[in-house]
Amino acid sequence: MKTKTVERVYAPITPHFVGDGFRVHNFIPSAYQLDMQRMDPFIMLDYNSKHYFSATDSPRGVGVHPHRGFETVTIAYKGKIAHHDSAGNNGVIGEGDVQWMTAASGILHKEYHEREFSKNGGEFQMVQLWVNLPAAYKMSAPKYQEVTNNTIKKVELPDNNGSIEIISGEYDGNKGTAQTFTPIHLHNVKLNKGGKAAFNFPAHYNTAMLVVEGEVSVNDGEIVKTDHFVLMDNKGEHFEIKATTNAIVLLLSGEPINEPIAAHGPFVMNSKEELIQAFEDFNTGKFGYLED
Repeated sequence: MKTKTVERVYAPITPHFVGDGFRVHNFIPSAYQLDMQRMDPFIMLDYNSKHYFSATDSPRGVGVHPHRGFETVTIAYKGKIAHHDSAGNNGVIGEGDVQWMTAASGILHKEYHEREFSKNGGEFQMVQLWVNLPAAYKMSAPKYQEVTNNTIKKVELPDNNGSIEIISGEYDGNKGTAQTFTPIHLHNVKLNKGGKAAFNFPAHYNTAMLVVEGEVSVNDGEIVKTDHFVLMDNKGEHFEIKATTNAIVLLLSGEPINEPIAAHGPFVMNSKEELIQAFEDFNTGKFGYLED
């Protein structure tokens, strides 16, 4: 089996704010030319590296906004976030939890720091990932999956190496919790110092990882530090991650959808005409109603 090697390691670019509650480094798409097509089906990754938010009585966040044509996946590492959408879904996630919202045909939602977290302040660390949908599902009904940490399948690695949390996809025959429209492996790899884990994904799958905590080496070679993003090549299948310190790595690997991508703001469709229709539907109230 051929080794999948590191294509490039990306340092975090200068962060910017999304709303007033998310201080993010953008990795997909990014100033490094890592575009939506190269990482398909992963079309956006914003990383709120560990940041302290002071206490406030007015929760920070992002007000009501629309989406169509894809899914938003929010993974909490520190802090708590509340979600509300126009389909009537709402929830709060904290450390280790995941929100998986399928915008599909169109939805309004808002995301804020949870009220008690806001009042107390504290460290906040999150990932928001946008996952594209195939054309056949872009106009399907919206849905919402709240994946709490106690429902996530966890696989203990041998010899006290650590564990794998399988958010979606599978690892070593164990299946993840979240339902996906295309093959998507999304794992939190938690390694003790000196611990290692091996992975096998088809060569053509787009595969990457974000070092959330600590430092790792890939294939006993490239050293990757905290808050750095690793793009793997599309030539091999097998690779290994080894922790040089206690580490947490968000690993993502997915089969490309290989359809045209037409994106503008909060909409990701297959053509310019579909984008125009999305704006028209939003402006005429077809995404429902949600109070700000």
